[in-house]
Amino acid sequence: MNGSARRRSLRDWLVDFCLFASAVAWGFLTSAVRIEEGAVPGVVPVWLFNLDQLVGVLGCAALWLRRRWPTGLAVTLVLLSAYFEMVAGAMLAALFTVAVHRPPRTGSAVFALSLLTAFGYVLLRPEPGVPGILLFLLGAAFQGAATGWGLFVHHRRRLVASLRERAERAEVEARLRVEQTQREVREEIAREIHDVLGHRLSLLSVHAGALEYRPDAPAEDVARAARVIRESSHRALQDLREVIGVLRAPVGELPQPAFADIRQLVDDAERAGTRVRLRDEVAKDVPDPPGRTAYRVVQEALTNARKHAPGGEVDVRVTGAPGSGLEVEVVNAAPVSGDDGVPGAAGAAGAGRGLVGLAERVSLAGGSLEHGPTADGGWRVAARLPWLS
Repeated sequence: MNGSARRRSLRDWLVDFCLFASAVAWGFLTSAVRIEEGAVPGVVPVWLFNLDQLVGVLGCAALWLRRRWPTGLAVTLVLLSAYFEMVAGAMLAALFTVAVHRPPRTGSAVFALSLLTAFGYVLLRPEPGVPGILLFLLGAAFQGAATGWGLFVHHRRRLVASLRERAERAEVEARLRVEQTQREVREEIAREIHDVLGHRLSLLSVHAGALEYRPDAPAEDVARAARVIRESSHRALQDLREVIGVLRAPVGELPQPAFADIRQLVDDAERAGTRVRLRDEVAKDVPDPPGRTAYRVVQEALTNARKHAPGGEVDVRVTGAPGSGLEVEVVNAAPVSGDDGVPGAAGAAGAGRGLVGLAERVSLAGGSLEHGPTADGGWRVAARLPWLS
């Protein structure tokens, strides 16, 4: 980045001063050598010697502008160095600057120009007793060293900037991964709360609705409904405590059911008054995750059957084997009408969202989910899950 685009730091001022001082020292040293060799008055006229000194002073002063116009200043000093020798120190500093602050192609082009001017200097101002090729090689060595040093600094800065950018990008990606993980955890918790509590609360809704709908029911029916409400409330409270306990724990997993718990689901539904026929045609124990997903499919289907088709019979069929997959099908009949029917919650808020979440859960397990009405007015939910051998 061009140094003029920002305020100079203390380090920048120190570097600028060191380069300026080095260029001034080069000019003084060259001037002292010329005077000591007796070149004034001699081979070099006095006016030319004075002009050379003036150009050297102006070149050194111009170095304070090197960060603003590195390329223009470098080209100007390189051209002046074709004849004026005391500007050579400032020219080397300019070569270094353009190599640092400009692309390598620009620095290399200015360096190539400096080689041409070095050759021109040898032709225009030959040194008595010194071979021209030696003088040219000496100048090329100094110019190559200044340019090479500048290219090294340039590449090092780009490397540091690249590493810093990579670190910032990695930090952003890590933060996004954390946010994604947190979002997935929240979604998982939401699904668990829906699955765990929705099943229990649907039992409460059905029996509470029955008590309200049949206030003149026999005492035995009222007692049975109250018992189911009490048991379901207690279990819902336990499930909620488990979920909250997981949220409070630093590390842990949400309480997960297994395939064998499907029988408990069916028993709970039958105690709540739902007629359920379970056909378990799986000979072996089903491992997770297909077993856990199958449990969630049955749980969601039974919950929806109680809410939207009260009084209807539910048929649960589970088949499969290792290597061929696991199939779960839940079909409930149309809701029963008449005095025996209990008002459902078909119009409850959020209806249908459970199937959306269930489809996502089955998809994450690598399976597929189908659901829709049947010909006789009932509802069918079918899932096919992979079961590796």
